[in-house]
Amino acid sequence: MPNVRILKNNFSGGELSPELFGRMDIAKVASGLATCRNFMVMPHGVVSNRPGLKYVNTVKNSANYTRLLQFSFSNTQNFVIEMGAGYFRFHTLGATLMSGGVPYEITNTYAQADLKDIHYVQSGDIVTLVHPNYAPMELARNGNTNWVLSTISFASKTLAPTSPTAVKTQATAGTNQNFKYRITALNALGYEESPPSVETTSIANDLTITGNYNTISWSAVTGAIRYNIYKYAQGTYAFIGQVTGLSFVDTNILADMTRTIPQFDAVFATADNYPATVAYYQQRRYFAGTNNQPMNVWATQPASNYNMNYSVPSQDSDALRFAIAAQRSNSIRHLIPGKDLLLMTGSTEWLITNPSGGAVTASTLAITPQAQNGTTTIMPVQVNNFTLYPSSQGGHIRELSYQWQNAGYLSNDLCLLAKHLFDYSTITDLCFSRSPTPIVWAINDSGALLGLTYVPEQQVAAWHKHDTLNGVFESCVTITEGNQDALYVIVKRVINGATVRYIEVLNNRFFATQADAFFVDSGITYSGAPKTDFGGIDWLEGQTVSILGDGAVMPPQVVTGGAITLPFAVSVAQIGLPITADLVTPPIVATQDATLGQSRVKSINKTWVRVYNSGVFSAGPDATRLTPIKGRHYEAPGTAPALITDEIPLFILPSYNQSGEMMIRQSDPLPLTVVDITVEAAFGG
Repeated sequence: MPNVRILKNNFSGGELSPELFGRMDIAKVASGLATCRNFMVMPHGVVSNRPGLKYVNTVKNSANYTRLLQFSFSNTQNFVIEMGAGYFRFHTLGATLMSGGVPYEITNTYAQADLKDIHYVQSGDIVTLVHPNYAPMELARNGNTNWVLSTISFASKTLAPTSPTAVKTQATAGTNQNFKYRITALNALGYEESPPSVETTSIANDLTITGNYNTISWSAVTGAIRYNIYKYAQGTYAFIGQVTGLSFVDTNILADMTRTIPQFDAVFATADNYPATVAYYQQRRYFAGTNNQPMNVWATQPASNYNMNYSVPSQDSDALRFAIAAQRSNSIRHLIPGKDLLLMTGSTEWLITNPSGGAVTASTLAITPQAQNGTTTIMPVQVNNFTLYPSSQGGHIRELSYQWQNAGYLSNDLCLLAKHLFDYSTITDLCFSRSPTPIVWAINDSGALLGLTYVPEQQVAAWHKHDTLNGVFESCVTITEGNQDALYVIVKRVINGATVRYIEVLNNRFFATQADAFFVDSGITYSGAPKTDFGGIDWLEGQTVSILGDGAVMPPQVVTGGAITLPFAVSVAQIGLPITADLVTPPIVATQDATLGQSRVKSINKTWVRVYNSGVFSAGPDATRLTPIKGRHYEAPGTAPALITDEIPLFILPSYNQSGEMMIRQSDPLPLTVVDITVEAAFGG
């Protein structure tokens, strides 16, 4: 039969499991790939090789696991926090924060074994850190080189009034009763109420007689704008009035027994009573999951991050504390704020809400289970109204979102079409980059970096996998730098026979000129006067590095003594470890007759690859039979070949086989964006 030309112009399915190559009835299979290695799937369906990783610094102690945390205050004030056993360091804009010529750092008390399970949340300049083995801590930025780590004191920040006195005025003698009073102060920020003062001295008076009264006085509290007065009645102190001054007159005011004096709750004070997770929701700071009470939740008073006081009977402004009663007992691992508050355990996802739609209080609280998948201790990521989290079993990542049709939250498996990337492994870290390309980044226990191009409103969810030479990924985080989110990673590498851990940042794929294209790992950029000798590359000692010099691919060099020498002087150089990016199409299926591809041997004789702003590359039926495209045409000597935006025809080494796959490889430090692939295939019997 005549040769058949087959066009593939959509790669939005991402890398697919080989088990799906017979499922022509699934729409995503037609847009999927057999391999998407070091390529990123773009939301509009093309694929581009990932940019390189720039070297930032070596962690303080390369022998130990180290973790990255996010600190995002504004578009211009963001840091990556390097958290190691016993210390914090800080990095931003691809560099380490220095003080006095050395990396600025502060100490912590965390052990290396506990770093992975530390949960954190940020509000303003304060990061709250929790772990069930440690008292809750706050990491506060008072200045770029003035960070303070402190244990949280869960009490009102407003001081109690002092020196309370009660003086009686008794115009007419009668049948006396004993009276005692206590006073609290309210501050200007949300009327936070202080702890109560000490009791006044008991005084005897008959307030039922006109002209008899008690005058209560106290000392002023700094920052207080009002004071509440409570009178002892029926075994407790109950509210009788509020004033702005420093005295109050009780003329036999009836105590309001529905509004009693605040009770102090000494939470998170001892070992095994420290929370495992933390979040902000409806102006409260929530905590949950101690060792002794794994299904319990605590929340501060509204507009206070510290006040855990409550009243009996309860008030809407009280701090909250409640337990979830469940048939499948587990522990609360995450608190996820959004439209509602989601609680995630190792077995179940729970919804905490007010059914009437208002604020959650002790009187409006409703707790309902939503799904029964469970999660690990790895912190989920939130993408708009979607929560992505590693499932507790199976190694897959799930998507939890509200579905109005079911009036609740549903959990979907995002890994079903790429299960070969997740089965029998676990996710060890997770983060999300919003711009320039929305990608959820995940690291698994084998050290691979997995990317999910994720635009749920457009039904785009495409997986791609990434690796790096002589290294595995251990931690990842994103922070906003300029108008994009920058991905920072810790890469554990073997360099010159030694194990090292480097902090590296994924470079922007945008480049103003060809010379600025950055497609090397653990790399560095030089820009200045033309030269041939480049030093200060000691972190890549003994490695063979790729070089892009003034936009042209230079011969690889071995770093010796922290330096390399190029055969030609260049003014702009990108130097780093080479990246190999592979793209493999699924087995061929002729669109006019699916059985034509599934049951016959076939051979690809020629291919046309449409690319955009790309360098040279190779193509062929497999990695052993790749044909490079022509790189140089009519450029002047010494000028780098221009990047290509065109459809490139390429005759390849034909070979009959059952699959008819097509491989495209980019191993040069140059960009490659594949728009579509057309193959001319011959089919046998």
